Amino acid sequence: QVQLVESGGGLVQTGGSLRLSCAASGSIFSRNAMGWYRQAPGKQRELVAAITSGRVTNYADSVKGRFTISRDNAKNTVYLQMNSLKPEDTAVYYCATGLWVAGTLNSVRSWGQGTQVTVSS
Repeated sequence: QVQLVESGGGLVQTGGSLRLSCAASGSIFSRNAMGWYRQAPGKQRELVAAITSGRVTNYADSVKGRFTISRDNAKNTVYLQMNSLKPEDTAVYYCATGLWVAGTLNSVRSWGQGTQVTVSS
């Protein structure tokens, strides 16, 4: 079982930037596919970005060109750099690990507790 702890959320103005971090423990991090999901009030949880152990990435269309996912296997940490933030990016962001299937993260095995990101207009 993998334990995931997110950090880095907060309040930012439109056009601003934030970097989320997710520290993992309890498994062989370097072999795991990792990802970031988000859930806004009244909406379903959606995959924002994902990365394989070999650093192949996948992004939701809504964040392409603005968000970057990366990982540091030596630190057992995955990051989400968010630039040019918009009010519609406001959500709770969750770190996740699971299987890489059909070019994206599927069958999530572990979730973090979530971190709130709020973008003011």
